Amino acid sequence: MLPLLRSAFVALALTGLAACSPSQARPISGVAAPEFTGIDQWINSQPLTMQQLKGKVVLVDFWTYSCINCIHTTPYVKQWYDKYKDQGLVVVGVHTPEYAYERDYKNVLEAVRRAGIQYPVAQDNRYATWKAYDNLYWPAFYLVDKSGKIVYTHFGEGDYDKTEAAIKAQLAAPQPQ
Repeated sequence: MLPLLRSAFVALALTGLAACSPSQARPISGVAAPEFTGIDQWINSQPLTMQQLKGKVVLVDFWTYSCINCIHTTPYVKQWYDKYKDQGLVVVGVHTPEYAYERDYKNVLEAVRRAGIQYPVAQDNRYATWKAYDNLYWPAFYLVDKSGKIVYTHFGEGDYDKTEAAIKAQLAAPQPQ
């Protein structure tokens, strides 16, 4: 009986994982980007709001510093920031911890320094901004147009060319009236 229960549990767990994989996620677009809310600390910036960022293209990057997938995407995010910040791109890293030690401000600050991240990072320990975006994954990109609407999402690694193309297209778009 125990092997049968174990097999059933494993099958159920794998089914659940498959249902929640980033490739199955339904991207949201065309809706107003939620405000940054419940942020414990800001690194590399004073507190930011989506309202004050209207007129800019904003890449919201949900990450956590010990996630291997996030570690793999960080060089791309840094490159986009460096390449496009003077053209109107604002990157906001929303650090939402997966583990208890990732909640410690000093650990996050050291991770930001070690990774050479220069863009603003919001420490979202209570998952308030994560929940406002209805996010489920690390890493997750939400690209916000100049009018404040989400126009592109990507979950997980990969599609870097597609993400950069979306950034470039939004930077080239006219300012909203």
